[in-house]
Amino acid sequence: MSREEQRFSGQVAVVTGAAEGIGFHLAVRLAREGANVVLIDRQQALLESSAAQISGSSWQVADVADEAAVCATFESIMEEYGRIDIAVNCAGIVGPNAQKMNEVEVDAFDEVYAVNLRGSFLVAKYASMHMEEAGYGRILLFASIAGKEGNAGMCAYSATKAGVIGLAKSAGKEFAETGITVNAIAPAVIRTGMVERLDQWQVDYMTEKIPMKRCGTLDEVAALSSWIVSKEASFTTGAVFDLSGGRATY
Repeated sequence: MSREEQRFSGQVAVVTGAAEGIGFHLAVRLAREGANVVLIDRQQALLESSAAQISGSSWQVADVADEAAVCATFESIMEEYGRIDIAVNCAGIVGPNAQKMNEVEVDAFDEVYAVNLRGSFLVAKYASMHMEEAGYGRILLFASIAGKEGNAGMCAYSATKAGVIGLAKSAGKEFAETGITVNAIAPAVIRTGMVERLDQWQVDYMTEKIPMKRCGTLDEVAALSSWIVSKEASFTTGAVFDLSGGRATY
């Protein structure tokens, strides 16, 4: 195999939201390039099935919104592998869509916050604790173009993804001298199961805003992600990477 295919040899990568979609495809890519991948998700049956498709991987059930569960999961991974080199938080939910802000229930908003923003914070927090001891680590969070521009009909999702952007920028600066990088990706519409479950009006609204007039692919997300969490991306931290087909304006 080429150097690129094995650039994560000997490293341990933790991927949340890995039962399907972006998380699963990234886990496949990291494993193919040599990483020992631990898949995390709260959907046990689907998670177990997905992990079975990745040779040498392992899995743990955890809800990223639950601090005790996240803490215990990272402790368990350290006990088994003795290291955590990469942590990617792909876990996320859309919540209310095709609804105006004043139609959104507070409980629904809080659920989106708990998974998208608090979950990102908890994964980054506990991953960085272990990485700091080793003096090396790569943390990647998933924001969204909605966090930059705001999507009508998706106030909870847009607000929490904006929070993820701020989290990555802040944490990236805090760990800039430690060997740990913290970055985010802000995708536009990526054709995943989560998108398939959206109201079609919402999908059309988002896609129409993309200059390329198409959705992104899972392979495109995995390709960018794998570079960001590699040793090659050593001078990039606190950054938010555009993956929007030209939609991003800053």
